[in-house]
Amino acid sequence: MSTRVPPLLVLAWGNPSRGDDALGPLLAERLLAHMQDSQTTDRAEVLTDFQLQVEHALDLVGRERILFVDAAVDLAEPFTVRSLQAARGGGLGSHALAPEAVLQVFQNLHHQPPPPATLLAIRASAFDLGTAPGAQALADLEQAFTWARGWLAGKPTAEEVTA
Repeated sequence: MSTRVPPLLVLAWGNPSRGDDALGPLLAERLLAHMQDSQTTDRAEVLTDFQLQVEHALDLVGRERILFVDAAVDLAEPFTVRSLQAARGGGLGSHALAPEAVLQVFQNLHHQPPPPATLLAIRASAFDLGTAPGAQALADLEQAFTWARGWLAGKPTAEEVTA
């Protein structure tokens, strides 16, 4: 029995118990609800985790496009978007792997370039344990959600974009 893999993958990570670090998983929840409401759940798969791991390279198999989503500090805009390329490297902040490293693992395993990938970074500033995301982070999340809905619909592409 073969299960068809949805062409799009949204891979969001962060810790829901650490303030603004919850932005990635919160965006994933919003996208899932949007997809269910619009009955487009067969077009994309949405996954969340606390951090990226080498195993996530297996989730990229059979995809047309990938959207990585995370909270990011030191952003001047509510969110930024940039294309990703496979690259060797370690973690980003407290994360075990950077998205570029996950793409590199895919390339190493499959001896082919990974699918086109984009990073959606949402402005964040507070990561205290046991706190909820701040008001500014939630407002920025709304803007990022609007952009991500467009990404699911095929626009904009993985070009570098800032809010």
